[in-house]
Amino acid sequence: MSDRRQAAVLVPVFRADGALHVVLIRRQPFGTHAGEIAFPGGQREAGDTSLADTAIRETVEEIGVGRDDVDVLEGLAPVQTRSSGFDIHPFLARIRRPPAWRPQEDEVAEVIELPVATLSDPAARDEAMIEHARLPRPMRFPCFRIGDVCIWGATYRILDPLVAGLERNAWDIW
Repeated sequence: MSDRRQAAVLVPVFRADGALHVVLIRRQPFGTHAGEIAFPGGQREAGDTSLADTAIRETVEEIGVGRDDVDVLEGLAPVQTRSSGFDIHPFLARIRRPPAWRPQEDEVAEVIELPVATLSDPAARDEAMIEHARLPRPMRFPCFRIGDVCIWGATYRILDPLVAGLERNAWDIW
């Protein structure tokens, strides 16, 4: 039996003024994923009926989107974290953006909206030297870098294969 923990994240997308946006969060500067850019999500809990339910519950809690404003479009390929022992199950979902984000203060430092067109720009692709307590030494990782946002690790590995499909409108997103 695997000792890996099961988690689920939502990849929330929405349109504003015709442009498609992806919603990410910056974790608070403490805990297992301190300060990292991530998708809203977390560990499966006993009351969750499915991993998709986990992703939705966590998203509602972490960024304040209404449960009725989430429409899961597709389950994506699971991704394993390389150092924290999680199997992450991502779900692409279109959302209705709330008038204001309500980040869960004890977990979320910031809600980040990134236009897909920005992620599609070749200038956003980079490599980052990451120094983290969970890594044996500083290591270089591929990333998306937009201003002070550096998306690397599992979040990068979930987002990278989605960008081209999102750019060409492969899913029906309002």
